[in-house]
Amino acid sequence: MLKVGVVGLGDISQIHIHAIQQNPKAQLIAVCDEDESLKNKAPHSNFYNNLNSMLDSEKLDCVHVCLPHHLHVSATTTCVEKGIHVLQEKPLAVNAKEGLELVALQRQYPEIKVGICFQNRYNDTFQTLKHIVRSGQYGEVIGIKGLVTWFRPESYYTEKPWRGQMAYAGGGVLINQSIHTLDLMQLLCGNISSIKGTVSQLLDYEIEVEDTASAHIKFENNANGMFFATNANFGNSSIELQVIFKNEKLTIKDNILTRMNKEGYKIQIKEDEKLDGDKSYYGPSHGKLINQFYDCIIEDTDDYIHPKDALASIAMIDAIQKSSKSNSVVHFASN
Repeated sequence: MLKVGVVGLGDISQIHIHAIQQNPKAQLIAVCDEDESLKNKAPHSNFYNNLNSMLDSEKLDCVHVCLPHHLHVSATTTCVEKGIHVLQEKPLAVNAKEGLELVALQRQYPEIKVGICFQNRYNDTFQTLKHIVRSGQYGEVIGIKGLVTWFRPESYYTEKPWRGQMAYAGGGVLINQSIHTLDLMQLLCGNISSIKGTVSQLLDYEIEVEDTASAHIKFENNANGMFFATNANFGNSSIELQVIFKNEKLTIKDNILTRMNKEGYKIQIKEDEKLDGDKSYYGPSHGKLINQFYDCIIEDTDDYIHPKDALASIAMIDAIQKSSKSNSVVHFASN
C-alpha cells in the first residue's frame, strides 16, 4: 500500500484527500500546512507545519502538492530530491521559464515520477472526443472553441491574497480557472503556430491579475482556435469545448458530448459521470487521474501527465499575456 502525504490544505486538497481515502491501494499518512487551524481537514493523519519535517519524519511514497502556484516548483523539487514521487496540482509553474525547471528535474531523476493534475483529460466526454478527432472519421479539424464563463467574488481574492498577485499566481482566470480548457484545446489540435490575445479586468477588484481573457489561436495544422474566459459571469456556467470539422460539429457542454451534422441534427454521444457537491464544475475525474498515477507508481509505468506534457498550457498563457501587453501576434517556434 502506498503511503501518501498532502502538502497544502486549501480548497483543492479536499478533492485529493477524498480520492486518496477512496483508493484501496493508498493510505493518507500525513498532511502539511503552515496554518495549524486546518489540521482537522485530515483528522486521522499526522499533521506538520513544515514540508521538510513531514518528509524527514514519515516514510512516504508519494506527496500531493496542493500549494499556491509560486510554491509548486520548490515543493516538488524538495520531494523529488528526497526520492518521493509527486502528484502536483496545476499549473506546472507560474510561467513557462519556471516550468522548464520541472521538465529538467524529471530528466535528472527519471526514476521518480512527477505527475501534473489535468484531470479533465480523463473525462469520458473528452476521451471520446479525442478518439474521434484522432480517428479522422470526420476529416481534418478546421476550428476549435473553448469557453469558460465563471464567477469569483472579491472575497475569493481577499481571503487568499496570493490569488490576486501576479508574482504568486502567475495570472488570474487564465492560470486558475481556464488552464484546463487551454490544455484540452492544444491536446486536440497539436502544435501552435501563433496566438493573438487580450487580458483585462471587468470587475472592480483591487487585484493585479486578469479576470477576463480572450485569444485567437493558429495551429500548425491550419486549424483556428477561439478562446474566451472570464470570472465576471453571474455564476459558474458549464465549460464549452467545440471541435469543428467541414460538415460536423462536436461539442462538450454540461458534461455531455454531442454531434451536430450539416442537417442540424444534434445527437448525444457520451455523458460524464456525475460529481456531487458545489465544486462539480471542477470536473469528475480527479479520482481517475489519481488512481492511474498510483498504478504507474506501483507498476513502474509512464502513462501519466508529465511536466513536459503540461508545458504547452503555460506557454499559451505566457503568449496571451505577452500579446495583450504588446498588442501583437506572438509566434511559436516550429517543432
